Amino acid sequence: MIIEMRTYKIKPGFRSRFLEIFRSKSMPAHAEIGMKILGPFLSVEDPDTFFFMRGFPDLASREPMKAQFYEGALWKGELENVLMPMIEKYEVVVVEDPDELVHWR
Repeated sequence: MIIEMRTYKIKPGFRSRFLEIFRSKSMPAHAEIGMKILGPFLSVEDPDTFFFMRGFPDLASREPMKAQFYEGALWKGELENVLMPMIEKYEVVVVEDPDELVHWR
């Protein structure tokens, strides 16, 4: 499994709204494509930061699955224009589970 460890710094005051949309719209859309989401996890040290992990079956499937989401009607027609302005910055680290120890539902 390939895992993106994602850190989001949201503009002050927008984290709860961002997460509401993320949970209700983005997470189900990821699941429909076959991507797994673990999280979100809220920073206890920074009220504007949260983390989540996004899983892919393998490296070869990562780019096509991301493209399916980011080129899709939901992202292009609705989420991109709402969520992106709330983001101050984000970081992504791509890791691999060499022993397939991560078992997400």
